[in-house]
Amino acid sequence: MAASQQVSIPSGNAADLKRQQLDKSHRARQLQSLNLQRENILSQRTSNSGRRAALEAALAQIEQQIAELG
Repeated sequence: MAASQQVSIPSGNAADLKRQQLDKSHRARQLQSLNLQRENILSQRTSNSGRRAALEAALAQIEQQIAELG
């Protein structure tokens, strides 16, 4: 392949490439949705230990997704 025909490969890890591929408006909508879900979970009160554990797990997953998008 001639030098003028070489395809440049972007540098960075897979997370960076994935982040670059996401459209800004799409990412903003995803973040808004995740933040709404997070607020919903935080607003729920329960004395049931099983339910509380499920809410804590869901919150951790949502916060992880927010961090990945952020």
